[in-house]
Amino acid sequence: MLELQDIFFSVEGVEIIRGVNLTVENNKFVVITGPNGGGKSTLARLIMGIEKPTSGKIILDGQDITNADITERAKLGVGFAFQQPVRFKGIEVFDLLKLAAGGKLTFNKACDYLSAVGLCAQDYIKREVNSSLSGGEVKRIEIATILARKTKLSIFDEPEAGIDLWSFKHLIQIFEDMRKNIDGGSIVIISHQERILSIADEIIVLADGQIKNRGAAEKILPEIINTESVIQECEKLKR
Repeated sequence: MLELQDIFFSVEGVEIIRGVNLTVENNKFVVITGPNGGGKSTLARLIMGIEKPTSGKIILDGQDITNADITERAKLGVGFAFQQPVRFKGIEVFDLLKLAAGGKLTFNKACDYLSAVGLCAQDYIKREVNSSLSGGEVKRIEIATILARKTKLSIFDEPEAGIDLWSFKHLIQIFEDMRKNIDGGSIVIISHQERILSIADEIIVLADGQIKNRGAAEKILPEIINTESVIQECEKLKR
């Protein structure tokens, strides 16, 4: 279980996250959404340890990890997928998956992880993770590394960013499968996409660095859609 206790984060005196209190239970698929600049990606980076809070505590399974660095959090089972996944020239997909699994991974098991994210293992297992791969391919390989790590807490920062419609459809299927097979862990996704929001157990709306609303997807999603419709109509009237 993840707990954020009264988290504040400032940069050069400007508050970006303002008193966030949040609990993510085990076996939950949570999506954090809200307007651009509201602090969503910053919150994800705070959970991973890329940034450190100005004040407050971050607790994972009862352990205070507020001052733990990225490596320490990774060892505790926290995984992070970036908006723009890192490419590794000279490293093959199998080697990357093996590193993610802690060095103990059979070739066949690596192929299973690639198949789980919709990639033909025979075509990708020996390829380099470099610029020859599309954005959608790299995204799916990154998700495969998280599967290989068997993370307790998996964080995805706008996974739909920079991928085409075909890849996005496959991405949704991957997340649906992950939700079905969550097995004691938790998944937190930063996203604007209605399709991703619709499969969440809980939606959290973050704006101006604060949680403005939260609840089950069937309750929160219609409210978000209605709000967006009103905003769009107001914009039309201004033209």
